[in-house]
Amino acid sequence: MHIGELAERTGLSLRTIRHYDDVGILPATGRTEGGFRVYTETDASRLVLIRRMKPLGFTLDEMQELLAVTEALDVEEDPDERTRLHAALDVFRSSAEERREKLALTLERADEFIERLRQY
Repeated sequence: MHIGELAERTGLSLRTIRHYDDVGILPATGRTEGGFRVYTETDASRLVLIRRMKPLGFTLDEMQELLAVTEALDVEEDPDERTRLHAALDVFRSSAEERREKLALTLERADEFIERLRQY
């Protein structure tokens, strides 16, 4: 699919997708003869994962690391290596849960603030 379709499907801007390509997090799978980026369903899935990490404050390096772990889990057959990859995934899961709790607290405080403003 072309970048416009990918943007529409994921809710991200063309600029953001191009940036992810430029920094190496989501390089286009290919290019047309005219030089246009071409993406696959796998790329779309990767981008959705990236989009879900962004509000939790994960850095580009962390995003790239998690993508490497999930991709390795898709193909790795060695039980010891799979165990190591699952341990890495658990670290990301724990971090995501902690970050979500902080966001929930921030939203709760925002709701309290809004309610206070309504009382005036």
